[in-house]
Amino acid sequence: MRVSEVSARAHRLPLHRAWDGGVDRNDLVVVRVRTDTGLVGTGFAWTPLIGARAVEALVNDDCPAVLVGREAHPARWEELCWHLREAGTSGLTLMAVAGVDIALWDLVARLAGVSLVDLVGRRRDEVRAYGSGVNLDYPLADLLEQVRGWVAAGHRAVKIKVGSADVGRDVERVAAVREVLGPDRLLMVDANQRWDVPAAARALSALEPFDPHFVEEPLVAGDLAAHARLRERTGVPFAVGENLRTVEEFERAVELGVCDVAQPNVVRVGGVTPFLRIAESMARRGVPVAPHLLPELSGQLALCLPRVAMVEDVDRASFAALGALARPSGVEFDGGWVRADTGLGHGLVFSDTLAPVVSASR
Repeated sequence: MRVSEVSARAHRLPLHRAWDGGVDRNDLVVVRVRTDTGLVGTGFAWTPLIGARAVEALVNDDCPAVLVGREAHPARWEELCWHLREAGTSGLTLMAVAGVDIALWDLVARLAGVSLVDLVGRRRDEVRAYGSGVNLDYPLADLLEQVRGWVAAGHRAVKIKVGSADVGRDVERVAAVREVLGPDRLLMVDANQRWDVPAAARALSALEPFDPHFVEEPLVAGDLAAHARLRERTGVPFAVGENLRTVEEFERAVELGVCDVAQPNVVRVGGVTPFLRIAESMARRGVPVAPHLLPELSGQLALCLPRVAMVEDVDRASFAALGALARPSGVEFDGGWVRADTGLGHGLVFSDTLAPVVSASR
């Protein structure tokens, strides 16, 4: 089975409610890899606001040269990264590689007549999920309504945003959420890189009485040395990884003692192939993985991981919730758990009627 064509198209997915800072959309790049047998694999890249058309161009213009005529298999990952290296070894390049890699995994699973979960290796039938929202801008009443919705849906853990200019606002909001959750549910907080070391130390000291299960990205993601300095000043566990890209970066974070929960994003790290390598490395180091966003694919991969924490069920931002899918994927979030019965491949069939991403000048 050899690759006969590689193509990509960028689409715009308006959010139901803007995320913090005015993020009003997610962009989706659907990648299709066709073979000489007629079988087609589907992959995707994803990004809030920035870079979708650049990823589309990388796939359409530069990926076919290393793929067409070659065996359709995820083993192409290193070759593809090497071929694209002049455009960079991270960022947009890895997002383009991810779209192709996911499509190749989908192809191989379809050829084998199994689901992606069973091709990778199902270790469990369900994984705990947690309710998550990009909600720092929400008024307190709206935040509490969102949290009550997660509790009603059966979630035993939730994550909210912190990082307000006034730490007193964060304390008020976290205290109110803890009251809704009670003492037995998990509460996580996510600062989205908003603090410096002194601000983070002060904020976490103020938030510790509410028993945060972890704090996500308290500092600029790439400054692992700063995280190590902060580690000396707080006992709150750290979750990092949505903005790390390589196995080596994750391993360095663990070595410095600043990665208690690893959060790789399957698109940002370059696809299923490196995602699984990161997960295996984290398992050897005793660190659980909680995949970042993209719940329809993250939920499937979580069923296969050697050491898993939870899967993020982000409020109204799954592909299904954004109207991106032509039919149900077979990935189900129910009662605080995620399960997957996708049929062949990963089960993600994207709608043919999605709006394209166009130039801002048009």
